[in-house]
This record gives sequence, C-alpha cells and structure tokens, in this order.
Amino acid sequence: MTQDSSEGVRPDDPAEIGRRVLRLRGERGLTQRQLAEPAYTPAYVSTLESGKVRPSETALRHLAERLGVSYEELATGRPAELAAGLRLRLTDARRALATGAPEDAAVLFRALHEEAVAHALAEEQAAALLGLGDCLLESGELADARDCFAAAERLLADEPLPRRVPAIRGRATAHLLTGELRYACYLLESTLDELDAAGLHDPEALLLLYTASIAPYMDMGAHARAAHAAELALALAPRVSDPALVAGMHRGVARTLIAEGRIAEADASLAKAQELYRQLHIRTELAHCHWMRGYVHAQDGDLEQAERELRAARSILASKRAALFTEQVEVELADVLRRRGRAAEAQALLRPLLTSGDERDGAGEGTRVLGAGRGAVHAGGAHRLLGLIAEERGDTEAAEEHYCAALSLLERSSAAGDLADLCRLLGDLLRRTGRVEAAMDAYRTGLGHRAAPGTTTLGPAPATPPM
Repeated sequence: MTQDSSEGVRPDDPAEIGRRVLRLRGERGLTQRQLAEPAYTPAYVSTLESGKVRPSETALRHLAERLGVSYEELATGRPAELAAGLRLRLTDARRALATGAPEDAAVLFRALHEEAVAHALAEEQAAALLGLGDCLLESGELADARDCFAAAERLLADEPLPRRVPAIRGRATAHLLTGELRYACYLLESTLDELDAAGLHDPEALLLLYTASIAPYMDMGAHARAAHAAELALALAPRVSDPALVAGMHRGVARTLIAEGRIAEADASLAKAQELYRQLHIRTELAHCHWMRGYVHAQDGDLEQAERELRAARSILASKRAALFTEQVEVELADVLRRRGRAAEAQALLRPLLTSGDERDGAGEGTRVLGAGRGAVHAGGAHRLLGLIAEERGDTEAAEEHYCAALSLLERSSAAGDLADLCRLLGDLLRRTGRVEAAMDAYRTGLGHRAAPGTTTLGPAPATPPM
C-alpha cells in the first residue's frame, strides 16, 4: 500500500496531455484547425498532440473550452468531480470504521486508495492510507498500520507540518501498541518541537499531539510530563471545533486525574467523552470510554461496577472485531475477576491470549496473540496475573516463570508503573523461597521504576517495594 503518484507515467506529462487532446478531438469530430482557431495554429495543436511541447495554462483553458471539458480534466485526466466524489466516499469509509468491523472498512479504504493512485490524487491517497492505518490498528496488524501511516506522511511531505500530524500520531500509536513507548514519545515530542520552532501553533494539531502523548508518558512513569500535556490540551480544547478531538482529549486527561487521586473528576471527564462519542456514533472510542471507566472503578475498589464497564467495552469491541483492543480489555477484565475471587474464570480468559491457535489445537494456522511487538504491556499484565493465580494455588515454580516472562516484556517496553509492581511481586516470591540476594535485585529494579497511584495498567496501585 505504499505506492505513490510518482510511480509510472504522470497524468500531467506532455505526452499524456497530447494523447488526451487527440482522443477528445477525435471523439468530437474536430479538425486541428477547428480546435486551434482563433488563438492558435493547427501546427501548434499537432506539436502538442505529439507530446513535443508542454502547453501553457492559457492554451489548455482554450482547448478545454473548445473540447467541452473542464480545465482540470484536460490537464490531469481526472473528471471534474472525481476528487470531491472520492472525499465523500472516504467519509463513508470512516463511518463504516466507526460503526462496523475494521476488516470491512479496510476493503473500502484499499479500493479508494487504488482509485486515488490511478488518478494521481495525492491528498486522497493519504486520506485513504490514514483510514486503512486506523483499521489495521484496531485489528492488531501493527507493522502494516505503521507502514500505512509512514506512506501517508511521505505523500504529504510538501504540505505544512500540521497536515502531517495525523499520520505522525498514527505512527506513534502503532509504536505504543507494539510496546515501543520511548519511540512513541520521541515521535510526538519531536513533532511538537518542530511545530513550535516553525511558529505553527495549529490548535487541532497540538491537541492531537498532546492528547496522544499522555498514555506513553503515564506508562513510562513520566507523570509530571503527562499532567503538563493534559493541562495544555485542556487549554487548547476551546479553540478546537472537531468534537472527536475534544472527546479524545477528555479521555486522555482522565488518566492523569486518576493518577492524582481525583477519581470523581476522572469519571466526569470520561462521561463527557462518552456522550460526544455517542453523538458521533464512534463505537470503538465509546468502548474505550467504558474501558477507562472500568479502570477508574477498579482503582477505586468498586469491582462490581468495574466488571460491568469492562464487559460493556469488551462486547462493543468484539462486535466490531477490533481484535487487539478486545484482547487488551480481556486482560483488565481478568484482573477484576481474580480480585473478585473468580480465579478460574480469569485464567480461562487469559490463557488463549498468550497461546497461538496451532498450540491450542495442535494444527492449523496460528492466530495472533499478545506479546512482544503486539500489545507488549498487556501481554506482561497477562503473565503477571497468571503468576498471581499460580502463586495463590501454591505453584511457585509456575508463578516465577510467568513473572519472569512479564519482566522481560515490561523492561523492553519501559512501562515503569507495571514494572515496579511486578518487581515487588517477584521479589516477594524470591524472598519467600529463600533466595534473598535475587529478591534484593528484583526490589532494586523496582525502586528504579517507582509506581504512583493510577500508573499501572492493572489492579490497585502497588505499595512501595520493601527493602
């Protein structure tokens, strides 16, 4: 999907223009003299039709009028209303993604991209690639999504930076979901710096970037930066007219409020986002609001309400076939189930998320699973939970295996809060089994990644690791 309009013959090439003039003149039964007069000569038309001269805009407008077509169609080969029609169909494809399955919307975006490529419509190609990238994010095809966003960014290379921000934000989101938190932050921060240096203080671009930076900041333990980004986003919101951007801002800000212990305010912020998404009929983002409200209630100890919200999120995402997000919600739902004393249900929910189809069934093509490169933070969370369940039933060997698997995933992703909590659990296990030096090493690692309330992906806020 990375083809662009620079490949192959350009529709504004003199030879292509000449062939169009010749074809249209023949279809209308005009001689070269009839087409040329009174402003040009038959010889000029002959030279133009042979592709030996690039016609001026004035000449093309004269010829277009004589041929009964628009200047744009003669100059580019595109019907006058093609770009407008493509944009309308892109809006329809966006609506299909908001309300339906990403695989179905992806078919529409791919077809629109091919059509835009055929007519050398760079802006519409980029819009189709952005939509396709969002589809691939939902279905968990993160490498392909990243490629789509990068291709869109290349197509818009000559456009002002604010126009490229949605593609950059898409790339950052793909890296975040992969588990590359630091690189996601780098992309967002460097773009903010570039906007500031150029004096391009576009409110929508800035709001998109600040909102997108909150999640990786929080996961990495950069709480002050996350809070500052949330403050800036709140200040920008009144200058932004796009309700979807404002809703996303409310959802992002809620996470910083949770970390500060402002649970009621976080829930109110999510309620605002939820209402906007309902009005816009954007079901994936509505599910994310249920998901985040489940997280809020879990942090606050209301596990019954947390389960209801997480099940609502899971239902919406599963109905849309948003595979990766569904799996991530299932990890957080399993955490709530375990805390409610339903460890067997939690384990049944978790194991398929870490086991491919061929391992489960003994044959056939493996399904995508959580792990390094695909939902790494939640994969670490799933191993953490399975370790807790194993430890609670007295299987310390299995518990240690899961904790170590989680540690490997979380260290690579730099998810500080989750890593601190995990080091505490591993250190406690090692200490209880008599391996004091190893336990001390685990605790020291955890102290380097101290977690504050609301900064872990799962469960209640961890205690300070003991020494």
